Amino acid sequence: MNDEQQALHNMLILGAGQLGMAVLRALAPRARAVQATLTVLVSPGTISHPSAQGAANLAELRELGVAVLGFDLSSDAQALEVLFAQYRTVFNCTGFVAGPGTQLRISRAVLAAGVQRYFPWQFGVDYDVVGRGSGQPVFDEQFEVRQLLRGQDATEWVIVSTGMFTSFLFEPDFGVVDLDGKAIHGLGSWKTKVTVTTPEDIGRLTTEILLARPRIANEVVYLAGDTLSYGQLAEVVERVTGVVFERRLLTLDRLRADLESSPEDVMTRYRAAFALGDGMWWDKAGTFNARNGLETIDVESYLRARLAA
Repeated sequence: MNDEQQALHNMLILGAGQLGMAVLRALAPRARAVQATLTVLVSPGTISHPSAQGAANLAELRELGVAVLGFDLSSDAQALEVLFAQYRTVFNCTGFVAGPGTQLRISRAVLAAGVQRYFPWQFGVDYDVVGRGSGQPVFDEQFEVRQLLRGQDATEWVIVSTGMFTSFLFEPDFGVVDLDGKAIHGLGSWKTKVTVTTPEDIGRLTTEILLARPRIANEVVYLAGDTLSYGQLAEVVERVTGVVFERRLLTLDRLRADLESSPEDVMTRYRAAFALGDGMWWDKAGTFNARNGLETIDVESYLRARLAA
């Protein structure tokens, strides 16, 4: 078995959502080339009663040659361990859809099952820098996952830090770029920075990380489609649209006050967290993609493509 066959042999991908599908689109052709079969875990309901998008994803997975397994990730720890023990590598693309504590529970089961290599759901910010107490409970959980992985040496792990999904900057509920209302909100200050990457780039680049030789193990690998300040973001949006946007600054004090009055509001928590700056960005020049000469989609390219669609 050659290196690529070994890396792709007996692999389970958790989740076929936006990121899971992006990863599978990049991984599946490489697996097929070395006659390795990938398995993706989805909820049983996705198979028995798929939504329109779920049905489309299942059809695409069949075309990609990916085996689909229906399994409930809210099952007890023993059931998770029995499942994971059947696989050499577990690649976690589930996100937080199963609620608080999901990532710790999955990670503990992976370790208890003796999985050889694990890519946890850490496709976000630098949780080592953020630490605990950011105002975003899932960030605290992600920090604890890192501590858990570093506290053992039986399972290799690779953490891929990607920053925010690029599209999230333009998510109306997040409230940073309001394309319809021609307004941009800066979080913290106009100089506060954020790193963003598209799911497509994450899928492609994570495949390269997975298959890299010498093998990458027990480290945090940074990706970046773009790193820019909220002031630079406003300039990009105005350049691409040709329209002057109203700029409104949400100071850290204002965001903390919003968080105190609405502590359970997810987007309020995210805005407060991303206003901190530290841990939310890193220099693109030092990333895996930049060091290896791998092109990525920056915010300007993303927005031009989105507006042209």
